[in-house]
Amino acid sequence: MSDKIKVGITQGDINGIGYEIIFKALSDNRLLEMITPVIYGSSKVAAYHRKALNIANFSLNSIRTAEEAHPKRVNIINCLSDEVRVELGKSTPIAGEAAFKALEVAVDDIKRGAIDVLVTAPINKKNIQSEKFNFPGHTEYLARQAGSEDVLMLMVADILKVGVVTGHVPLKTVPEKITSDAIFDKLKILDSTLRIDFTIRKPRIAVLGLNPHAGDEGVLGDEEQEIIIPAIEKAKEYGIMALGPYPADGLFGSEKLKNFDAILAMYHDQGLAPFKALAFTNGVNYTAGLPFIRTSPDHGTAYDIAGLDKADKESFLNAIYLAVDTFRNRKMNQNLAKNPLKDFDKNELEYKE
Repeated sequence: MSDKIKVGITQGDINGIGYEIIFKALSDNRLLEMITPVIYGSSKVAAYHRKALNIANFSLNSIRTAEEAHPKRVNIINCLSDEVRVELGKSTPIAGEAAFKALEVAVDDIKRGAIDVLVTAPINKKNIQSEKFNFPGHTEYLARQAGSEDVLMLMVADILKVGVVTGHVPLKTVPEKITSDAIFDKLKILDSTLRIDFTIRKPRIAVLGLNPHAGDEGVLGDEEQEIIIPAIEKAKEYGIMALGPYPADGLFGSEKLKNFDAILAMYHDQGLAPFKALAFTNGVNYTAGLPFIRTSPDHGTAYDIAGLDKADKESFLNAIYLAVDTFRNRKMNQNLAKNPLKDFDKNELEYKE
């Protein structure tokens, strides 16, 4: 039995660049020495994309269940009917339905332990909407399926990590959702994730303000004084090293970034716009707070370049690597919790609990 990490990969929107970045990422045989990939999608759709991209030397092993996955092959589970139609570069209802079907099967498998981690290719948040999927995106759907009360969208790159208090919500609703409790809850998830999934012993977290210049001591808004600072103080009492609030423009544009292990932004674009400006080609979206590991590239379906062999695999490849690394870190921490290390007292030459 193989001890390699079984990576579940959802196809995403079949009219976008999902299959292209999957093929490009998995074409490196060195990756197959580390993982057993299981694509959730369609052999027929995959063949269509291989032909469109003129990819000759890439074969798929068709299986019915994740348990049948060959450890030395790229495996695919057919989740769709053969009648599914690919229309490159277009948003269609069929593409949305196909994306959800693949996601649904993959989530069922990771919940029952048939795969170890989940890496999701980009979906179209509009065409995937249905009675079964009525969520702003992957993050919220996965939280519901996992039974997690709260999760955190965390963007990860070598140079920085950025989480957000409010994710996929309209900008006009952001102020009402920025509460001390919401900030404190996200800080707890972020701190725990940095410690367990990223093995950072004493994480330092920078908290951004909501208003320009972090409110300028109340001149440009009082949310910092009345909401954000109390949340930071509460987090400190809880043992979380949270500092701020910092003006977003000043922090992202300064050398101070090096002093922190992660940043907590108040809303989506406040955190993701500078993150993608600094790390768009290699950034990864990580869902913190789930009982399982889920990552995805930090870009969308890219309909405009679908089928043109122009998609960059780097973000998707990093999503696979991050899923593997955090899975190992989480497993190591679980083992340490079961078998805690004992402190050695050199004076008494004996172990003490």
